[in-house]
This record gives sequence, structure tokens and C-alpha cells, in this order.
Amino acid sequence: MAAGALVLVLEGILPFLNPRRYRETMQAITQFNDQTLRGIGLLSMAAGVGLLYFVRTFT
Repeated sequence: MAAGALVLVLEGILPFLNPRRYRETMQAITQFNDQTLRGIGLLSMAAGVGLLYFVRTFT
């Protein structure tokens, strides 16, 4: 539950701080092909798993 709340906080930072740039970025992302989006998703998941491993191992 806490992890989900943290995701919402992190997801909300960029649109709160700079909504125009966030909107432009989201529009640019819609132009990516499926393979590029899958690669970004894979890297994001790998970074999350790595960070989780680091936090659980060294804290």
C-alpha cells in the first residue's frame, strides 16, 4: 500500500512542477513505436527491480 502511494507521489511531481513540459513530453511519447515503448518499459522495470534489490539488501 505504501509503495502504491509513493508511486502516485512520484508520478505527480512532474505535472505539478511543469505542466506544459509534461504535456509536451506525453505528446512526444505517443509518437514512439511499440518496440521503443517496450524497451523503455523494460528498462524502467529493470531499474525498479534493481533499486528494490538494493534497498532490501543494504538497509
